[in-house]
Amino acid sequence: MEGYITKGIGGFYYVRTEDGVKECKARGIFRKRGITPVAGDNVILSNDGTMIDEIKPRRNVFVRPPVANLDVLFIVASTTQPSPSTLILDELISSAVYKEVQPVLVITKADLTQADTLKEDYRLSTIPLICLNYETGEGLDEVRAQIKGNLCAFCGNSGVGKSTLLNAIAPELKRETGQISQKLGRGRHTTREAEIFEVCGGRIADTPGFASIDAQKICRIPKEDLQHTFPEFEPYFGQCRFTGCSHRTEKGCAVRAALEDGKISPTRYQSYLTMYEEASQWKEWEQ
Repeated sequence: MEGYITKGIGGFYYVRTEDGVKECKARGIFRKRGITPVAGDNVILSNDGTMIDEIKPRRNVFVRPPVANLDVLFIVASTTQPSPSTLILDELISSAVYKEVQPVLVITKADLTQADTLKEDYRLSTIPLICLNYETGEGLDEVRAQIKGNLCAFCGNSGVGKSTLLNAIAPELKRETGQISQKLGRGRHTTREAEIFEVCGGRIADTPGFASIDAQKICRIPKEDLQHTFPEFEPYFGQCRFTGCSHRTEKGCAVRAALEDGKISPTRYQSYLTMYEEASQWKEWEQ
């Protein structure tokens, strides 16, 4: 019997299968191997459906929040109150790319003029950008289309409109979350667990750990790998004068030439420089 973990609570795991949701325990072998099953894991159950026998290979896994096999990370930003930080957005985008997750920028309060600045900052990035207008419904179908067939999560600082967005695209999600929380009586513990719901033809991971933006809790990217998390740099790889070019100060750098030609956003490039400098300061054991 196969399925995927929708949530884990107190050593019990809830696995959605073709026969419904099964409450399971995990075999002790996982603990001995230092493996903890998490929401999103694709698993094989014992014949009686009470034990997780096997965890299938993961495409990716996050520790905080604990979720595996994420396909899409919606990075929700507001044009104002709070105003967006492109550095923070770029850190999250790079973290997603590094984990082989598709980042999608979602701009709320897009009726304001600041949205045009964000659009320009990311016009050359190849990162999908969706502008929302709740009065007209603009952008909601695009979000639903990204969810379809995928396991998704939303992240963004308080006040950017994540709850409003989720209620707009999947009003049933709020009801289901409330009912489950009340039934389980988990109280504050609820806020620390990832839980997966099926909506819009796909799945949404309710991951409170993504609620506050801290990309370094998601992962730390070695400076040598950082360039690969900026998709707009890729066409220029192999064209630099020096092998191992860091794209910062070297002569004959194709990435910097593209920047000067207006083919790479200055704000994105500045984020790269800042992130590279931060990564250079880390000790080996911190990475």
